[in-house]
Amino acid sequence: MEVTEQIKRFHEFLEDFYKTQILESVRKGQKFFVVDFDEIVKFDVTLGELILDDPEETIKAFEIAVEQFDLPSELKDQIRNFKIRIKNLPDTQNIMIRNIRTEHIGKFLYVEGVVRQKSDVRPQVTTARFECPSCGNVLSVIQLDSKFKEPNRCACGRKGVFRLLSKELVDAQGIVLEESSEDLEGGEQPKRINIFLKNDLVSPITDKKTNPGTKILVNGIVKEVPITLQGGMQSTRFDLMIDAIFVEPVLDDYSDIQITPEEEQEIREIGADPRLYERLVNSIAPSIFGHQKIKEALVFQLVGGERKTRDDSSVTRGDVHVLLVGDPGSGKSQLLKRISKVAPKGRFISGKGASGAGLTAAVVKDEFLKGWSLEAGALVLANRGLCCIDELDKMSTEDRSAMHEALEGQTVTISKANIQATLRAETTVLAAANPKFGRFDPYETIPKQIDLPPTLINRFDLIFAIRDMPNLEKDNEMVSFILNLHQNPKTEEGEIASPLLRKYLAYARLRIHPKLTEGAVEEIKEYYLKMRLSGSVGGEIKTIPISARQLEALVRLSEASAKTRLGEKVTRKDARRAIDLVDYCLKQFGLDTETGLVDIDRISTGISSSERTKIISIREIISELESTLGKNIPIEDILREAAAKGMQEDKVEEAIEKLKRSGDIFEPRRGFISKI
Repeated sequence: MEVTEQIKRFHEFLEDFYKTQILESVRKGQKFFVVDFDEIVKFDVTLGELILDDPEETIKAFEIAVEQFDLPSELKDQIRNFKIRIKNLPDTQNIMIRNIRTEHIGKFLYVEGVVRQKSDVRPQVTTARFECPSCGNVLSVIQLDSKFKEPNRCACGRKGVFRLLSKELVDAQGIVLEESSEDLEGGEQPKRINIFLKNDLVSPITDKKTNPGTKILVNGIVKEVPITLQGGMQSTRFDLMIDAIFVEPVLDDYSDIQITPEEEQEIREIGADPRLYERLVNSIAPSIFGHQKIKEALVFQLVGGERKTRDDSSVTRGDVHVLLVGDPGSGKSQLLKRISKVAPKGRFISGKGASGAGLTAAVVKDEFLKGWSLEAGALVLANRGLCCIDELDKMSTEDRSAMHEALEGQTVTISKANIQATLRAETTVLAAANPKFGRFDPYETIPKQIDLPPTLINRFDLIFAIRDMPNLEKDNEMVSFILNLHQNPKTEEGEIASPLLRKYLAYARLRIHPKLTEGAVEEIKEYYLKMRLSGSVGGEIKTIPISARQLEALVRLSEASAKTRLGEKVTRKDARRAIDLVDYCLKQFGLDTETGLVDIDRISTGISSSERTKIISIREIISELESTLGKNIPIEDILREAAAKGMQEDKVEEAIEKLKRSGDIFEPRRGFISKI
């Protein structure tokens, strides 16, 4: 088809289908218009084929057809350089980034992936006009390469320097697109490609549409980019990029999973099974022995609670974070690996292999368009999915501190180089850590045993201790189980096959939004108040057994329990199930052996309330003695006073040692102490 014929046909097509919409766009001052590819094919199949095979020239003809519209004189200027954006390409044009080859250069294709990097928006020259000083001839040079091109010679035969009259600039931006992990087979390295955005497609770094971590669909033309060698010579190898024509964000989460009506029927049947929880627990990690409570918590974690956004813009997270702390060889890493496979959009990272920037976001030097660009880390890429972090205790302190905001606020704020941005990180975190001294000491507080800051530990809804204690009956079962696994490596799947389990969890997470009933609220309230009161003995507050963070965890877990059974209401039973889990975790870690009471401070601050009370008492004794004995106070006097108050000698010495370490007191000479 001749170019003039193409322009004529496109003009007819626009007259028939889009005239009023185009006029509306021009009046609004927009410089682009989106056309559905299906409409073009319905009008003329040949035009559709031309767009796919020779997109560059055909889309130019399309844009010329728009400029030929008969418009009022005041709108004539606005329709110049009008861009046509084509959406809804047929599935035959879909290609994975790893499969792009030489034959695809110049073709119109679409790719899907996750934005990894995004550069700043910068102006770029498209055409430049030069004047010949000898004859006054005006030459127009199209700028396609990365180097600015000037004309070599004029028609009059003149060579040398020409005078630049004007240049046309467009906004340009580069993004790096990476294949999403769901589309890959296990263990494959995701491939990347540069995407070039121009004019109306560019967006600021903080824009949600093409933010790092967002999944997008790009319709564009595959082009080759020359590679320049160090000496300024051009390489024989070329790089690939996609010149974007249309970009749209894709809902990137559990909704990627397609569920057929037959599967939905099957899912509903599983949900109605009286043995539902048992079946799910048995299917979550069938090759790992025991740990029933942990597996139940992991089912709830995969389903999640309800995220709530209030009128004052405050957000309560719905994700349940779980931390597993356990003796070596107790199957933590295996559990994490399995969960990252079952969870849609699951990512697995490990201790020393993860940096703070790799977890949240990094600002990197941009090679594509020069300048700085933003690159998303694991927690941002797993947005609306699940991130498994193994060996959490082996990470450096700076790297771990990057997680604080992502766990509670569910965003990642970055202010580096010239980039200030807030990225979404609505990610569920499942982490595993080892005790500092190799094995658990049941009498020591958690923060002293794990090399983690109490503020980070406090952000986990559930913390499980996996203890490896010798027990003849249990060990016998475990040995038989493990040896049987080695004898028959192809043991059967869990009660629910993995693909169906994945779809079940996605269905529960996406389609079910349960509401709290009065019964569930009463149950949670009753437990919370009972626990708060249990900390005070005879009117005196001895310990703080539970805090508001655990109250929110109870609500999230109750909602997750209702979602798991595909229920529309959170009942008393769901609340009791959540209470059982939270109580189990608190009893494991929060039990103060001295008072026999549960004390949340043992988990969240590392110092139990009874210990803190002792330190305060010792400080008071020191202050009293200072007023009578002067600056230097003999330790014997402190021990005598404390004994009179019923304190044990070793506990008093321990409290004095703690005060020394915190810098409240010092020892001027042996056997004496002074306040600082």
